[in-house]
Amino acid sequence: MMIIFPAIDIRGGRCVRLTKGRFDQETVFADNPVDMALKWVAVGAEYLHIVDLDGAVAGKSVNLAVVRAIAQAVNIPLQLGGGIRTLENIEQVLQAGVARVILGSVAVRKPELVREACRRFGSRIVVGIDARDGQAAVDGWEVSGGVGAEELAKRMAGAGVERIIYTDISRDGTLQGVNVAATAALAKAAGIPVIASGGVKSLDDITALKAANAAGGIEGVIVGKAIYTGAVDVAAAIRLAKEGA
Repeated sequence: MMIIFPAIDIRGGRCVRLTKGRFDQETVFADNPVDMALKWVAVGAEYLHIVDLDGAVAGKSVNLAVVRAIAQAVNIPLQLGGGIRTLENIEQVLQAGVARVILGSVAVRKPELVREACRRFGSRIVVGIDARDGQAAVDGWEVSGGVGAEELAKRMAGAGVERIIYTDISRDGTLQGVNVAATAALAKAAGIPVIASGGVKSLDDITALKAANAAGGIEGVIVGKAIYTGAVDVAAAIRLAKEGA
């Protein structure tokens, strides 16, 4: 069984989607992200993936008031990423009602902080590895981190991280299909559960990930633009992900 994570990307307090992480290629899908969260819960979502896009640029959480409102409105757990780079910010996010905190750039810049966060907060810490051509990218995907995605995954597992989100930047928001091979390879290299992200275009991606997960390691998949354009029906995706479980 895999988990389907509907994505809610917040910018300026609204629910948006970007293409390849580019802020100049933004589409607004809802003025109120809380309404969108309730919509996904109503069709069976078991976990929500939230990104604070303003936070990714600012280097600290910006839309916590919106995130807190979502947490209070729904009865399922949330995971949040976007510019979270200090232990203090991690605590603020957890206090806002978020179940899991996603650390991105800081995993490359300050691995010792990740290690300390894992010591303090355990499985509530997730590392997001965003890669372009197999190389990790940082700072809102604008800069190469100078380390391979698989090597970074191994380091993070060694630091105590229990779960990784892997995004192929070149596919994110493009509806070109998830990078199944790279996701499976990263899961094998890291030896810890990996959540796929970036480029999901149809239920075929769910099927392909399930097939690649025969050996285990792929815990779920984040679905963004495809559920907003109607290319993927969330309820159908959840049913498919559970089949044979």
